[in-house]
Amino acid sequence: MTPKINQDVTQLTPTELRESWPYFWIHRVNSFYSRAIEKRLKSLGVDDPRWRVMMTLYETEYMSVSEIAEFTTLRLNTVTKIIQRMISDQLVMTRVRPSDRRVTDVCLTKRGEELRAKAMIEVMRIRDESFFTSSPEELRLINKTLEKIANQLSRIV
Repeated sequence: MTPKINQDVTQLTPTELRESWPYFWIHRVNSFYSRAIEKRLKSLGVDDPRWRVMMTLYETEYMSVSEIAEFTTLRLNTVTKIIQRMISDQLVMTRVRPSDRRVTDVCLTKRGEELRAKAMIEVMRIRDESFFTSSPEELRLINKTLEKIANQLSRIV
């Protein structure tokens, strides 16, 4: 039973609510994905937050710490700590942004890019194992729907 948008969900049984509550499923998917990332990338020394930073920097050569936080949806202080650890491990380097000296830019080092490439192999395996029963059209629809939900939620926070 799928409740209507304005339906009083207090009238649903716990099972009906769980089965019809999209955030239940979104949270479960995210939790299982994060656990899979942690399990598969642990031997490489990469955890989920580091992976998110690495992929963000792969998208764009240089990004500010604030831009990384925004893109990864991690808190700024968390990203700052991750970046500091990644600098110590020689995975990223920083520079002062030429156009605005108040901004610190971050980019992957050669070592960071090599590690990202190795990690990407495992992450692609997770994707393939997660969606092996889904058609390309279903995957496109999932992505479009999640993008729409994320955009709506970003306006609330």
